[in-house]
Order: sequence, then C-alpha cells, then structure tokens
Amino acid sequence: MVVKVYGPTYGCSKRVLACLFEKEIEFETVDIDLFKGEHKQPDFLKLQPFGEVPLIQDGDFTLYESRAIIRYYAEKYKDQGTDLLGNTIEERGLVEQWLEVDAHSFQPPIYSLVIHVLFAPLRGVPSDHKLIEESDEKIKKVLDIYEDRLSKTKYLAGDFFSLADLSHLGFGHYLVNQTGRGNLVRERKHVSAWWDDISSRPSWKKVLELYKYPV
Repeated sequence: MVVKVYGPTYGCSKRVLACLFEKEIEFETVDIDLFKGEHKQPDFLKLQPFGEVPLIQDGDFTLYESRAIIRYYAEKYKDQGTDLLGNTIEERGLVEQWLEVDAHSFQPPIYSLVIHVLFAPLRGVPSDHKLIEESDEKIKKVLDIYEDRLSKTKYLAGDFFSLADLSHLGFGHYLVNQTGRGNLVRERKHVSAWWDDISSRPSWKKVLELYKYPV
C-alpha cells in the first residue's frame, strides 16, 4: 500500500516528505487545515491523540512524530535511495546527536518566531516581542555552534548528508526565507554554505514545488 502523509504543508511534515523523496518511497498526502481545527476533530484524534501533524499510515501501521517517522523510513529502507544513517556505529551516533540538537536547540526558538512573527498577525492576536527577542538570541548561539562544527565537517554528522541535515530543512526554510532573519545564516560562512547545499537537493526542491507552506 502507498504511504499516506497527513498535513503536508507544515514544517514538521516537510521533513517527512523530504525523507520519502530521498528514500524513493511512493506516497500520497492528506491535507489537514490547522487554521480550521481539522487536527482536533474526533476522526483525526483517533489516529493522533495529541492532535498534531504529521502522521503517516503505512498499511496497517500508524506512526506520528516527524523525527520518529524519518528514523523509521531511513532504517526500513536503508538499502534504498540515499543512505541517511551513516555506515558505522559512530556515524549513527553523531546522526542521532545532531537530530537531538535540532529537536531541542534549533527548532524550538524558530518555532516561536513562526508563531509570533508569521501566525499571530494572521490570527489577529498580539505577538510576544520579548519572546521574539529571546528566540533571536537563542538562534544566534545555536548557529555559532553550527558554524564551528561545519568549519570541520561538510555536514553535521560528518562528510555525508544524513537525517541530521535533512531534519533542519522544514524550519530552516522558515528562518532563511519567511521570518526576515536570513542574515543570521548568511553572516556565518560555513552555515551559509551548508544551507545552500542541503536546500538545493532535488528532494527538497520537490517538496517546495508540490507542497506550499501555509504562510
């Protein structure tokens, strides 16, 4: 059966779509409109009790949380498409390390910016300017660490493209292109080169072409 991906227009879902393209896995998408609250409807909550996207259905198997999904497909189809896990236990450990950095240090402040810079005006609610300033500072510190790392290796886990890099695409795109903070990447030579590399991959170009961001 073809894999179903729910909520393809949103940032977290896009890391799943990029992974599926990299692994050459056929899929179809199911639109979920968060602005209309479709993620909180009973039928969807039966599949995803937290009411969040993405969610995948792979035959009788259902899985949510985007990083869990990309780990699942990278392992299930390890010998198909791009190897996104690394060849040694040490490389796999570094992939996991930088996936955790993405989850706990990179995405959270950018997510705050997306909510308060992009979505709040659409919903007619005030933005938290103090939180925006704090998020900017957190992002700068994270990118300084990335700059140091990427001065030594081409990609985050080493000299090979992996889930660790792919996972940054969805919210990295928001940072560079939609929140008015692309300079934070461009001011850092190695981060800028890394971003240009990963965001120019055919898989990501397909995602952007086929599934537009909601904002």
